[in-house]
Amino acid sequence: MNIEEMTSKMKKYLRDRATEPELKHKAELACEILRLKKEKNAVILAHNYMSPDLYYSVADYTGDSLELSRKAAGTDCEVIVFCGVEFMAETAKILSPDKTVLIPAEKAGCSLAAGITAEDVRQLKARHPGVPVVTYINTYAEVKAECDVCCTSGNAAKVVEALDSDTVIFLPDEYLGRNVARRSRKQIIFPPRVERSRTEPPTRDGNMIVWDARCEVHEQFTPADIARVRADYPDVVVLAHPECSPEVVDASDFAGSTSAMIRYVEETTASRYLLLTESAMGENVAAAFPDKEILPLCRIRCPHMALITLENTRDALKYNRYIVEVPEDIRKRAARAVERMLTIG
Repeated sequence: MNIEEMTSKMKKYLRDRATEPELKHKAELACEILRLKKEKNAVILAHNYMSPDLYYSVADYTGDSLELSRKAAGTDCEVIVFCGVEFMAETAKILSPDKTVLIPAEKAGCSLAAGITAEDVRQLKARHPGVPVVTYINTYAEVKAECDVCCTSGNAAKVVEALDSDTVIFLPDEYLGRNVARRSRKQIIFPPRVERSRTEPPTRDGNMIVWDARCEVHEQFTPADIARVRADYPDVVVLAHPECSPEVVDASDFAGSTSAMIRYVEETTASRYLLLTESAMGENVAAAFPDKEILPLCRIRCPHMALITLENTRDALKYNRYIVEVPEDIRKRAARAVERMLTIG
């Protein structure tokens, strides 16, 4: 694809978000990335939270973090460039140990993943011997290595139920854990270090020990936000990510992973939608479905995802940086937890 063709393609998706000079500059970068990708036998993965200029120009695959890692593992490419945050690139390395995995920004972290350590998990297991540990895929490799099985936001309830255990440790997302506990009819228990004044529903079918980490984006949404939007747009359909609080999920019309939210918009015919998740995804969905109104009222950008740009994606390929490594003993144990999840579904 030449620069003129790329400029035209990007204009289709970016529309009024960039001036003509900006579009040309972005198109030049995108074309250089495509050239380098071919030279290096690389595959480029773009999470749904990437900005539209990158998402629609250079990515071979777009989607949720785990599905991207699985797709990359099935290619014959030697290099994986993961346009996302560090734990996502680690997951790609866990599933593709023989490939070189690059992440464009060196410090692309995650408030949720940073909210728990492997030592935290070991201490929890010591306090609750024999209790199975479910760890959200949005964690670092050393945390995955300490758990029994991983889960995604889409299959978390299924994984918990498949364990058939009265008590489950669910890490690290408090809100996702509370949402799953309600579906699984389990009573929430917080570890001793976590002070909580609120009460949870009475015990029903067992207990779920939940950590207190949260996503710095999704924790900002409130039921009051939804009420204000519904007052102005009574016909709006509100979609929430399960990392939002249970109160926000209850006030929404649908809750699901980023890919599930995209499918929902694609398969339904509402007048307008509001996506309660990272703001770049709302822009990507609006670009993909120009005949549907996506309310531009969610302006919360993940500061870590925002670090990934066309410029540093180009530099990742050009200079072979930043290489993501996972020690083999940790990788093998983390891979077992991921594989166990995949057998559940």
